[in-house]
Amino acid sequence: MAHVITRPCCNDASCVSVCPVNCIHPTPDEPEFLTAEALYIDPETCIDCGACIDECPVEAILPDDQLTERDEPYLQINADYYKDHDVEGGLVPPRKSPPLPDKELHVAIVGAGPAAFYAAEELVRKPAIKVDMFERLPTPYGLVRAGVAPDHSATKGVEKTFASIAAKKNFDYYLNVEVGKHISHDELVARYHAVIYAVGASTDKRLGIDGEDLRNSVAATQFVAWYNGHPDFADLDVDLSSERAVVVGNGNVALDVARILVTDPDELAKTDIADHALAALRESNISEVVLLGRRGVAQAAYTNSEFLALGDVEGVDVVIKPDDLALDPATEAALSDDTLDSTIATKIRLAREFSERPQTPGNKRIVFQFLTSPVEIAGDAEVTSLTCVRNAYAVAADRVAVTPTDQRIDIETGLVLRAIGYRGVPVTDLPFDEGHGVVPNTGGRVQTAADGQVMPGLYVTGWIKRGATGGIGMNRICGQETAHAVIADFVAAAFDDPSTSRDDVAALVTDRGANRIDLVGWKAIDAAEKAAGKAAGRVRTKFASVSDFEAAAAAGAK
Repeated sequence: MAHVITRPCCNDASCVSVCPVNCIHPTPDEPEFLTAEALYIDPETCIDCGACIDECPVEAILPDDQLTERDEPYLQINADYYKDHDVEGGLVPPRKSPPLPDKELHVAIVGAGPAAFYAAEELVRKPAIKVDMFERLPTPYGLVRAGVAPDHSATKGVEKTFASIAAKKNFDYYLNVEVGKHISHDELVARYHAVIYAVGASTDKRLGIDGEDLRNSVAATQFVAWYNGHPDFADLDVDLSSERAVVVGNGNVALDVARILVTDPDELAKTDIADHALAALRESNISEVVLLGRRGVAQAAYTNSEFLALGDVEGVDVVIKPDDLALDPATEAALSDDTLDSTIATKIRLAREFSERPQTPGNKRIVFQFLTSPVEIAGDAEVTSLTCVRNAYAVAADRVAVTPTDQRIDIETGLVLRAIGYRGVPVTDLPFDEGHGVVPNTGGRVQTAADGQVMPGLYVTGWIKRGATGGIGMNRICGQETAHAVIADFVAAAFDDPSTSRDDVAALVTDRGANRIDLVGWKAIDAAEKAAGKAAGRVRTKFASVSDFEAAAAAGAK
């Protein structure tokens, strides 16, 4: 019997380090790790010891004899990985840190998402390192709370890891505290040896077409935040009265948005979806969601696990026209001679299987249209239609390129959601690379410019460090790299001692109007949300206003 990694895989690689036979790949020291959709267990090597099951934070690993019908395809997906991947790399050797100086190191982390926590995890292993985490929202966990789809509760299991980090004696929360408002960058620099910015990529990429600013042309980043109860977007103006929505993009966020729009609200009511979103979805008229991909199916940005899961949504058909699955010549040739990367081959196979499925009268639909790009959104005050152009494959030396044809398509719709990626925004008092949407850095150390001088004591991690790519697993590696840079600089005496004690930070932010929420306050919020959810038969019922968060935190502190 072998074990199988299934859909919730978060790529944090905690399972790799406990596997006694090196059967889980790619490992963090293998090149494929940085681009892998998931981790995979070699069925021929697995000895069924169960260590990985105990370690997995999101309960993604199952024995093959316990797979449900919907999880059975992952047995083949895991095995397929080992057809064409060299797995001789082995495990990452244990890191032996050099002895630290005989004094405390004070570190401020700005942001409370996965990359922030993984950096903190490395730092708080050392009792001499004190970490204060600042977050402008009343809640931690970043996109794990506000970005992961509500029906992906297993993925949110990584919050248990973050909670254990926050419980360390050398860790403190400054939630509901905004850097730049309640405390300045310069004041942090004066009070901490090192400041790590883990502020993510908080805005969306734009289409750059006419009509993009019409009402009901919405960034998927905002829509996701809306249905996840982010307090900044609780009042987002979204009209769901149209029968059709169009999502531009076909990454995992696009699939999440499409799935949420057509899932039975009674099913969503079992999750932690925001109450205001659930109420709106109960009144929604949307019965079809069209997803547009600029290139072909082989270049689709979604992962196979998320694509496969669409077929399990009750009462929803996944629609792909066979003619829409044309491959570029290089992919077609590699597929024919069995040299195509297994992940891409699986993507094509699944799409072809979906295209052959019969449709059920009365079902809602998720329709994939590849080789299609939007060129104009029409409407007087709000969206009424979207004009698209069909693309054709073009010759390019190092990538699969497309070029527009003369064929135009008009899609009647009242809602257009752009899901073409996140983008970082400038951080006050730090350099910024506009072209890449990141703070220039080398290994997490902030630079004055790309290839410029290192700015001692300043660091970045996560999407603001490397761009908006990669999920939880990538952020773990990224956060660890930055933390190791901080520790190495501490050992090398690369920064001066703070000029001011950090002991006044709590009073300072309070004097400036911050209603700081600490660990006790966050635990009270967490408990209150879970209690309200339990009473309603749900995982939790989220608060969606800052005042509600503050009231819950205050009640718990009494």
